Amino acid sequence: MATNLYTHQESNIRKTWLLITMFLGLVIGLGWVIGYVVGEPVILYFAVGLALIMNLVAYWHSDKIALSMSGAKPIKREDNLYLYRMVENLCITAGLPLPKIYLMNSEQINAFATGRDPKHAAIAVTSGALTKLENEELEGVLAHELSHIGNRDILVSTVAVVLAGVVAIVADLFFRVSFFGGIGGDRENKGGGAVLLIGIAVAILAPLAATLIRLSVSRKREYLADASGALLTRYPDGLANALQKIAHDQYPMKSAHTGTAHLFISNPLKGKEKRSWVAGMFMTHPPLEDRIRILRGMKI
Repeated sequence: MATNLYTHQESNIRKTWLLITMFLGLVIGLGWVIGYVVGEPVILYFAVGLALIMNLVAYWHSDKIALSMSGAKPIKREDNLYLYRMVENLCITAGLPLPKIYLMNSEQINAFATGRDPKHAAIAVTSGALTKLENEELEGVLAHELSHIGNRDILVSTVAVVLAGVVAIVADLFFRVSFFGGIGGDRENKGGGAVLLIGIAVAILAPLAATLIRLSVSRKREYLADASGALLTRYPDGLANALQKIAHDQYPMKSAHTGTAHLFISNPLKGKEKRSWVAGMFMTHPPLEDRIRILRGMKI
């Protein structure tokens, strides 16, 4: 098990740098194509600057962005001693530093972990999880999220939030530039027809690219975090029971966002999931029933 975990950690570090490199290449490449056809080199310079800045932002501040998008608020030890002690005990068992703890004001049962490494990590839990889960169930959920931290899932997952969003913004910008014929505006004299076609193609393909960026965070990480969390608590049924309650929990989360959905222990977009086989290919989470079945079959 240890070898698999270490291999998984190294794989996630490689995935993060691959994701950043792909993003650089994508944005700079689009900037070069549009700048070349329009005849405006400044577009390429802008694309290079944007790619570099957003990569830095993604690495250093993506956790803050994800927490803000989710409406998570930091809490102190005295605000919820019950939650703090549970996280502390699990961290001692797992050999992890204590992460910052956040609370999301939502009746939905959910949680997620974020940060660039175990020393700069955070766990966010909904108020619904605190009120609806029994001790062993909440412990299982927290152990799952701490496993994401220990397995180094959190960096690649959180970076994907920022980079996927920037892809959509860049696509919209390039579409507007192409539609108006570039800076200065004369489409006919600047090959505007070709630029417009490129802009339309980018606008269509960008949502797919953003989805693929989020899906680069493999769904296998959820299975591994389930298994790691169960080993941490020595009680797989705790997490299995929590997932069972999550499966029947239909409370919406007002701050749920497609860009951060893959971070949560379960898809927070309740009632918006599609059940077709095509949608299944693009699911950010494995089916809850599969995860519950595997946990129920674990022998520890």
